[in-house]
Amino acid sequence: MPATLTKILLADDDLDDRWFFEDFLKGREDIILLPAATSGIEVIQYLDNLTSANDLPDIIILDHNMPGLNGKETLALLRSRNRYNEIPVLIYSTYIGQKLIDECMKLGAASVMLKPSSPDEYNGMIDRILSDTAKKTDY
Repeated sequence: MPATLTKILLADDDLDDRWFFEDFLKGREDIILLPAATSGIEVIQYLDNLTSANDLPDIIILDHNMPGLNGKETLALLRSRNRYNEIPVLIYSTYIGQKLIDECMKLGAASVMLKPSSPDEYNGMIDRILSDTAKKTDY
C-alpha cells in the first residue's frame, strides 16, 4: 500500500457518472474515495460538518452541470473560504468550451477536463490531477 493516500471528494448529480467514477477507481490503492455528493450544496455541507482539517479532501472533483450550485459556483464559494481555499478543485463536464475553461481557471480551478468515458480515461484523469497537485507542492 502506498505511503500517502489521496482523499478525493466527487460531486456529480448524475447517478451513472458517480457509479462509473467509483467503479472504475475502486481498485486504486493510492486514493480514498470519500462519500460522493450530488450537488455543490452537499459539498459545502459535507465540508462544513468535518471537525478536523485532517479529514478534508485532498482533491475535489466537481461536475459543472449540477442543480443548486453548479461546479463553477461551488468553486467560487470554496475559494472564498480560507479553510477550503488551498484544496485543488477539478471541474469536469460532458462539454468543455474555452469560456468555461477560462472562467474556472480564473476562479482558481486546478484543472478543467472532459468527463471520462472509460476506465483508462478515469485513471488517466486521476493520474493527471495527482501529478499536477504533486508538482504544486514540490519545493
